[in-house]
Amino acid sequence: MKHLVWYRNDLRIRDHLPLTKAVAAGTMAAVYCFDPRHFAITRYGFPKTGSIRARFLMESVSRLRESLNGNLIVRIGKPEEEIPQLAAEAGFGTIWYHREVTQEEILVEQDMKKAFEGEMVSVPGHTLYHPDDLPMRPRELPDVFTRFRKQVEKESRVRKPLPAPDRIEGPLPGIDYGDIPDLEELGLKPLAKDPRSVLPFEGGEEKAWERLNHYMFKSDSIRNYRQTRNGLLGADYSSKFSPWLAHGSISAVSIYDQVERYEEEKVKNESTYWMKFELIWRDFFRFSAMKHGNALFHPGGIQGEIPQMKSDAELFRRWADGETGIPFVDANMRELKQTGFMSNRGRQNVASFLSQDLQVDWRMGAAWFESMLIDYDVASNWGNWAYNSTVGHDPRNRKFHVTGQAKRYDPKGEYVRHWIPELAMVPAEFIHEPWKMSPEQKTLFGVHIGREYPAPVQL
Repeated sequence: MKHLVWYRNDLRIRDHLPLTKAVAAGTMAAVYCFDPRHFAITRYGFPKTGSIRARFLMESVSRLRESLNGNLIVRIGKPEEEIPQLAAEAGFGTIWYHREVTQEEILVEQDMKKAFEGEMVSVPGHTLYHPDDLPMRPRELPDVFTRFRKQVEKESRVRKPLPAPDRIEGPLPGIDYGDIPDLEELGLKPLAKDPRSVLPFEGGEEKAWERLNHYMFKSDSIRNYRQTRNGLLGADYSSKFSPWLAHGSISAVSIYDQVERYEEEKVKNESTYWMKFELIWRDFFRFSAMKHGNALFHPGGIQGEIPQMKSDAELFRRWADGETGIPFVDANMRELKQTGFMSNRGRQNVASFLSQDLQVDWRMGAAWFESMLIDYDVASNWGNWAYNSTVGHDPRNRKFHVTGQAKRYDPKGEYVRHWIPELAMVPAEFIHEPWKMSPEQKTLFGVHIGREYPAPVQL
């Protein structure tokens, strides 16, 4: 019997149980489907997956095909239609895959089971802690992160990652393996990589491990992660593992395992612990998605109480395009639009600003992040947006004072000038509040509010 590995958000060969099982079972191949629904226009008027994230995905799939010795079948279409047809034509009797936890993905799995006549074997594989090792069932998950963290740290363990299979056979005869589409085929426009990006992000498992080895063992940057993680400019102020983690090019278990290796070989300190801490946060959001289901996407989130909000298309456009007239917000939003990445500090601020200052429907912001972020992860993205919009796990007011945050984390205005060149001559005194300059100062520093740079939005 032939075995088929169905890839989705797990684009790797190391620490991949479905692949390990399929290789051990006998003749196998793998398949990835570019689902047209992932590239359709959302109800808000922009692609569900934008060009930058799609490019990173294509790079990841291309490198996965190389890692699989060419044995990755590519299709463009709905998986629940393409894969059962492929299985019937090529004689695949078993499909192995990592199961997902949110609605769209679950529905695809359910429809696949209806259409496929063979056996489907699913396993968990996206979290740090295996669900079977949790000290509680997912539906008993505490609604406060700290309680969850303390319980799993005390009562659970992280399993060791699986090695890559020793040998993966090449393409099977008689099968059309298909081509990886380009952006135009998916209805998207190519966008040149911006040299101002903190990293020249490239997709794929090899690139993930290159980044990990650089950050931990070559630059030794993890040693000071706790102190530098809120930085805004530069490659090594934080790990930047998230794009590869989101696409499954590296597993949370593998990262944890390498942190422990670093602790054994170099140093164990609060920074190495904090890297583990952030991986536990990621688990918390994913297990929360399992517990709360579609409430994750409701206007009132898991709290159920809908905050005051509006669907103001023009306010949203100014926020998304980096034209609010608030430099710290605009710099972060321009970085996102041009590179597909934004620091964690920036994400919290722009989310709070959209949902609480502008009072625009927070779900519009979450959908924009889904389109733009190369490290988009459904549970973490929507969980964090809800968290910063008072409808998530912490119902306390998490409103950020954006100009105060800007002065604290970008005191000289270097980050703002990096992304807003029209403010390049503005001194630090006014860089975060340029509207406070006198007419003479605006002329002196070459920026007139409302002309070279937008006037601030009315709050």
